[in-house]
Amino acid sequence: MAKKTMIEAIRDAHHIAMEADEKVVVFGEDVGYFGGVFRCTAGLQEKFGRARCFDAPICEGGIVGAAIGMAAYGLRPCIEIQFADYAYPAYDQIVSEAARLRHRSGGQFTAPMVIRMPTGGGIFGGQTHSQSPEALFAHVSGLKTVIPSTPYDAKGLLLASIEDNDPVIFLEPKRLYNGPFDGEHDKSIVPWSKHDDAEVPDGHYTVPLGKAKIVREGKDITILAYGTMVHVAKKTAEDQGIDAEVIDLRTLVPLDTETIAQSVQKTGRCVVVHEATRTCGYGAELVSIVNELCFWALEAPVERVTGWDTPYPHSQEWDYFPGPKRLGAALNQVMEA
Repeated sequence: MAKKTMIEAIRDAHHIAMEADEKVVVFGEDVGYFGGVFRCTAGLQEKFGRARCFDAPICEGGIVGAAIGMAAYGLRPCIEIQFADYAYPAYDQIVSEAARLRHRSGGQFTAPMVIRMPTGGGIFGGQTHSQSPEALFAHVSGLKTVIPSTPYDAKGLLLASIEDNDPVIFLEPKRLYNGPFDGEHDKSIVPWSKHDDAEVPDGHYTVPLGKAKIVREGKDITILAYGTMVHVAKKTAEDQGIDAEVIDLRTLVPLDTETIAQSVQKTGRCVVVHEATRTCGYGAELVSIVNELCFWALEAPVERVTGWDTPYPHSQEWDYFPGPKRLGAALNQVMEA
């Protein structure tokens, strides 16, 4: 089985979807001739033509608005917002139109569309190229929110998202594009080619939305993570010598509460980790769900490890980034409680 980077896996999913269904179209800023700022759409315009893969003006609201119209009339647009930080000008279109179309039309219209966005930090992108806005989308009824952590999942989840009949926010951790990142920023980058998680089957397959994955089994504590933090969680558990069960949520909406509950009821302890800011971050929802479903099984309060409530700093990136040191301290605190 071939090993691919996350970029190659996403590109492969695009090719397969566009070959299988002529209604799938791809557009956004620089995605056509240039192939995307991260090269995730390279070769699509050359293969499928300018009618199915094309560049759009620098106008996120217009990009999303046009995609909604296309979706309502039978196409399946898969659009790219160049960075998740740029989605805010399109937020009204996403919330008021894409997410509501099925409900406000009584099911007469739907919005089968995917909005791809590179998300997160760890690349010294500063405050306008490093944000993690997943909670803003997870809050909106009518949207599905997906965040892969491996090339295998990236391809399978993207194909499932394109085939879904409702709008999907597809957030791609840019720090994982070329290799997994465990938070040890002062060590050499290890490429995906050296990891089993990079094995990606040829051809069509899907990873179902709403199904989490246990990426490390354990009996003493549960770590709930997604995106880049999955790799940080695995590394930290190994370094600390803690028998932690690490769950990769993969999709935030729909959320696999069954897998979460079964794990926490087994371990009795839980730590939630994400890169986004702390206040009203998605971790708060996870803590609430764990308390609702697993209260009588908990041996200690659920702990959160997150980014700080500040704009993403450039010079203090690694103080902001929830790395192994901060996560390790939280794990030990919950284990000792």
